[in-house]
This record gives sequence, C-alpha cells and structure tokens, in this order.
Amino acid sequence: MKRNLSVRAVVAAFAVLTVPAGTALAGAGDYEFQPVASEVKHGSQAEVAVRLVDKRSGNPVSGAVIFTTRMDMAPDGMEMMTTSVENLPETESGIYRFRANLSMAGGWRFKVAAKVQGEPDTVQGEVVLKALP
Repeated sequence: MKRNLSVRAVVAAFAVLTVPAGTALAGAGDYEFQPVASEVKHGSQAEVAVRLVDKRSGNPVSGAVIFTTRMDMAPDGMEMMTTSVENLPETESGIYRFRANLSMAGGWRFKVAAKVQGEPDTVQGEVVLKALP
C-alpha cells in the first residue's frame, strides 16, 4: 500500500513538472461577448449583434452554439420587462446576430449562453445596449 502511494506521488509530481511554465488551460472565463454596436433603433424588428472573442488571443470565435438568450430592461430598473429573441444566421466570423422586439427606448441587458467547440464549460456573458427612439 505504501509503495502504491509513493508511485502515485512520483507520477503526480512528474506530471506537474512536465507542464511548461506559463501554460494555462482554457476556461469559460477566457471568452467574452462584446456588443458590435451599443446603440440600436428600437422597434419590433430590432437587430442586435454580439461578437464572441477569445480574450487570450483577441480573435473572434465562430461556430459557437447559442442556446440561451434573455433580453430585459434591467439597466432602467425594469428587469421584469423582457422580450423574445430570435437567433439569426452567423454571416461573419465570430459575430452572432439576433432579432428582438425592443418595444421601447432605453437600456436593455442581453444575456447569452453558448457552447464553444472544445470548451467543456458553458460560456456566458451579458452586454448592455441602448435602444434609441
């Protein structure tokens, strides 16, 4: 039993020592959603676009699967004021477009959750937009 533990300890120490310094594993926190435009015209067919960026490289991330969205007026103190969001096709690498009924001018919060290829955790983010009259 003692020998088995010491072998495990040696293997674990070797694994730690063989990882190059400065090497970091990717995580959901390494990605960020950014607004393409922070101001949009309000209306029933308002288009909202967000960019998904790998913060380590600054490169856009395409092919993510958006599976949860929520649009509400939390910035104006009306979190219960929500609207539906429709996914639109990705036409530019790393840019995800949506259609929403921004029924009134003001501040809107857009929460997004996505799965990124090769990333086991869900990538989540939120952007604040201003709907103009």
